[in-house]
Amino acid sequence: MKQAMWRGLAPALLLVALAGCENRSEKAVTQFAISSEAFANGQAIPAQFSCDGADKSPPLSWSDPPQGTRSFALVVDDPDAPHGTFHHWGAYDIPATLRSLDAGAGNSPGGAIDAVNDSGNAAYKGPCPPLGNGPHHYHFKLYALDVDRLSVPANPKITDVENEAQKHLVGRAELIGIYERR
Repeated sequence: MKQAMWRGLAPALLLVALAGCENRSEKAVTQFAISSEAFANGQAIPAQFSCDGADKSPPLSWSDPPQGTRSFALVVDDPDAPHGTFHHWGAYDIPATLRSLDAGAGNSPGGAIDAVNDSGNAAYKGPCPPLGNGPHHYHFKLYALDVDRLSVPANPKITDVENEAQKHLVGRAELIGIYERR
C-alpha cells in the first residue's frame, strides 16, 4: 500500500523539484535609482511636462547601473488609464554611457530610438488623463540591458520594446510621478 502511494506521489514530487530548479537559474536583476529634478518619486509632475503645458519630457538622471549593462530601454506608462495601461514613451538602444536625459529629450534621446506610443507616434506624449478622472500614476521605468541593441521590428510599439527588454534585463529603476487634470 505504501509503495503504491509513493508511486502515485513520485511524478508530483518530481515536478515540484524541477520547478524549484528552474527558478534558481533565473538571472538576478539589480535595482538602481532613477530620479528627476522636476519632481520627486510619488509627487506631482509639473504641468509643463504634460498636455496642459509644453508636453516635453522631464529631465531624468540615474545612478550607475549594474555591471554588464550594455544599453538601456526606457518605458513610461499610465496603468490608471480608463481603458487599460496607456504607454506614453518608449526609447531603446540608449547608450550605456548615459546617466541622464535633459528636459525635452523625448525624441531619440542620446541617439536612441523611440518606440511608437499609444497615440501612434514615436515620441514622448506627456500625462493627459481625462478631466476629473482623479490622479494618475506615471511609471518611468529604466531597464539596464545586457545587449547593445534590442532585436525588435522596425517601428516597434512600446510593448514590443518592453517585452524584448525583459529578456535581457540586468537591472531596473523606477520613478513614479502623479498627474491629475481637474
